[in-house]
Amino acid sequence: MIFFVCLSAYAYISAVQEKINNTDMTETSGGIFMNFRTDLALEAHKSCGHHVDGAEEKIFKKGCLTINRLTIRTKAAAEYIGKPMGTYITAQGLPLTNHFREMREHIEILAEEINMLLPKKGTVMIAGIGNNCITPDALGPESAAAVIATRHIGGEIARLTGLDRMRPTAVISPGVLGQTGIETGEIMLSLVERIRPSAVIAIDALASRSISHLGKTIQISDTGISPGSGIGNRRFCLTEKTLGIPVIAVGIPTVVDALTLANDFSGGENTTPLPKDSTNMIVTPKEIDLLISRASKLIGMTINCALQRDYDFDELCLLSES
Repeated sequence: MIFFVCLSAYAYISAVQEKINNTDMTETSGGIFMNFRTDLALEAHKSCGHHVDGAEEKIFKKGCLTINRLTIRTKAAAEYIGKPMGTYITAQGLPLTNHFREMREHIEILAEEINMLLPKKGTVMIAGIGNNCITPDALGPESAAAVIATRHIGGEIARLTGLDRMRPTAVISPGVLGQTGIETGEIMLSLVERIRPSAVIAIDALASRSISHLGKTIQISDTGISPGSGIGNRRFCLTEKTLGIPVIAVGIPTVVDALTLANDFSGGENTTPLPKDSTNMIVTPKEIDLLISRASKLIGMTINCALQRDYDFDELCLLSES
C-alpha cells in the first residue's frame, strides 16, 4: 500500500490533531522519544502485554468478522489501559465496497452490536463529528449524511407513506471549532437539552497504532468520545456524564501519525530520538477518498439497520437511495 504524508495547516489542524496525533512526546536534547497511544481500545489493551485485572476480553467469530469485546470494569484497569470504563466492541475484517448490499451480513452483525447498547425506545440523535474539508477527518459528516433522518416525519404523512413505524432519528454534523468558533460539546449539549433524545450516536474518524487497521476495523463503544484527548488537549467530552444520556461512539481508523508508523515498521526496536519537526506529520492511505466513501456508507446503513428494526434491509436500502 502506498501512503502519502500530510503536513498540518493550522486553520484545520486543531480538529484533525484531536484524533490523529495520538502520541505522547518526551522531548530531550537529542530529539523526540515516543510513548505511543491509539484510539483503539483493542490496541491499548494489547500493548499492556498481560492480563489486566478489572478488564475482560472476549474474542469470537460472527460470520466473516472477528469480534473483540473488551469490557473495562474498574477505574484501576481504565487508568492502566488508558481508556474510560465501559464496553468496546471491535470488528475486524471489513470488506469495504461501493455496494453496501454486498455487505449485508456484516452490516446486520454490526447493527445488532449497536442495538444492544441503545435504549429500546425514544429519539436517537446522530452526530457526525469531524471536518468534511479534510478527507481523513470527514468520516463523521459523510456517515451522518447516509443516515435516514425521521424525526420530522409524523402524523398522516407518515401513515400514508408507510413510515409510521420509523424510530425518530435526528442527524447533525456540528463541524469543528476551527470552522464554527463553537465547541462541538457546546453544540451537542444545547441540542440534547432542546430535543431531549434518549441517546446519541457519535461517529468519528480514529487513529490507529498499526496500518493493518486502517479502513479494516470498526470500533463501537458505550463510552462516548473525548475530543483532543489524544494530544492532552481535553475539551468538552461527549459522554453520558456530560450529556445526561447514553453516548455510543462509532469509528473507523483512517490515519496513523508518522512517528507511530516509523515505530511500526521498525518493529519497535528503533530507540533513536526523532527530529522535533516530525511531530506534525500524519500518514493516510493514498486511496483515502475511496476509503471514506465506502466506510461512511457502511456506517450509515449499519445505523439505519440498528435503529429501524421494523424495516428489513432491502426496504432500508431503497429508502437510503431515494
